[in-house]
Amino acid sequence: MPYFDFLLDKLAGNDEAVATSFGRHVHWGYWQDPAAAICDTPDYGRAAEQLTLQLCEMAEILPGQQVLDVGCGFGGTVASLNERLDGMRLAGLNIDDRQLQRAQALVKPFHDNFIAFCQGDACALPFATASQDRLLAVECIFHFPSRERFFKEASRVLKPGGILALSDFVPSPLFLPVAAVFGSASWFGKFNYFGHCDVRYTVSRYRRLATEAGLMPHRERNITAHTLPTYRYIKHLLGDATTFAGRSASGLINLLNSLGRLRLLNYYLLAFRKP
Repeated sequence: MPYFDFLLDKLAGNDEAVATSFGRHVHWGYWQDPAAAICDTPDYGRAAEQLTLQLCEMAEILPGQQVLDVGCGFGGTVASLNERLDGMRLAGLNIDDRQLQRAQALVKPFHDNFIAFCQGDACALPFATASQDRLLAVECIFHFPSRERFFKEASRVLKPGGILALSDFVPSPLFLPVAAVFGSASWFGKFNYFGHCDVRYTVSRYRRLATEAGLMPHRERNITAHTLPTYRYIKHLLGDATTFAGRSASGLINLLNSLGRLRLLNYYLLAFRKP
């Protein structure tokens, strides 16, 4: 994914702004009051942590639980749980070993917690059946080759009563036909700085997907308005883009900003419970 190449290059060069904003969490920010967003680097770092807290609250995570973060990036969600809760068994899974190397270097266990990072496929989870209290997928599910296979795997590894919580860009029914065209167009991949992104799953399709996998829809929150300052910060971070990749990234950010403000592509937190 080109954006991770960009982040890893910046981090290798000790870029302080990237380290503060995306060196821990690699996802959008959450502002309780978007109108008060400052959108400088420290503000964005706090907002990224807030989004993690919002998703963890959706998952109803408690001390002493076993939690798997799928698509864990640089380990920010695992780090946040490790810092706040005791007696946890925390695991982070990612397909990109470069991201895992940074996570392993940055995240060390506190409070009698156990932490493990492992390389693996979200659609073939290397974990035992009924082994996890909670599964998280923070702003990564649109990269997975199959949501159907991931949901079946999530249902398999969750304990009865366990919860899967995720964040995703969810199209409105009005925008869905356009999302389907872009998702299947090979030419779009040349301009998509964020790699393969499948944003064709509406809320109703997620509900059906969960039911088919043996999970029950549990909680839903549309937090689009709280994430919109993200676009202003990323534009600031990109600066005056002069390369093809930079111009493509800037153009895509402008498009996503417009779609969010028009409520055509929304940012949702979703939680599903295993009976």
